[in-house]
Amino acid sequence: MSATRAEICVVACAEAWRGDGEVLAAAMGTCSILGARLARLTFEPGLLTTDGGALLTAEPVPIGAPAGAVEGWLPFREHLWLVQNGRRHVMMGASQIDRHGNTNISAVGAWQRPKSQLLGARGAPGNTIGNPTSYWIPRHSTRVFVPKVDMVSGVGADRAAELGAEASRFHGLRRVVTDLAVFDFGTPDGAMRLLSVHPGTDVEQVLAATGFEPVIDGDVPETRQPTGEELRLIREVLDPHAQRDREVRS
Repeated sequence: MSATRAEICVVACAEAWRGDGEVLAAAMGTCSILGARLARLTFEPGLLTTDGGALLTAEPVPIGAPAGAVEGWLPFREHLWLVQNGRRHVMMGASQIDRHGNTNISAVGAWQRPKSQLLGARGAPGNTIGNPTSYWIPRHSTRVFVPKVDMVSGVGADRAAELGAEASRFHGLRRVVTDLAVFDFGTPDGAMRLLSVHPGTDVEQVLAATGFEPVIDGDVPETRQPTGEELRLIREVLDPHAQRDREVRS
């Protein structure tokens, strides 16, 4: 069975949680939510997943489905405890992201008179300082991947280093997954590195859509394809109504 671009993105998102063990997987966006639930159903069974709200589900549930059997209740105060103690791995979105993973979800344009008002910083500063963080960006472009963000909402590797060990002890940027490629921050200075490009995409296309020069270590491989079992779980169990294809079109 051939995989769609959306299904490749779901699996790439799932890989962000590989090796995490028993932490809360918090995700924002259809493909990232599906990725967290797929990881739990396959290679990372210890992950904690929710119904999208305050219920810890006994099993990963399909997108939009009721929680089913519930293992626990996660009120906001408990959720914040997990954040503050590094026991959550969140996959957020970003309106802008720079080379070191500083992100902006607040405003685009000059601070004194922005062109666009967005969400505000919300939980991004605490998320990035308090627990491992990845990003899911369904539209990879130079509008998103910028040399410098207009406002820092999520803290990148360079700023975390400036804050010192005590402030950044749980800081850790893991992955950036887009509709074109996968990046990580596995460089000495925490700069973004091109890890793989999705099938049907090449390095030149990714670079043309990126407003800065990511680190490239040798030949860049293709993002892995889903296995047959992963495709079955995505299509028949987690997302039978194919909501993933509304977020990432083939």
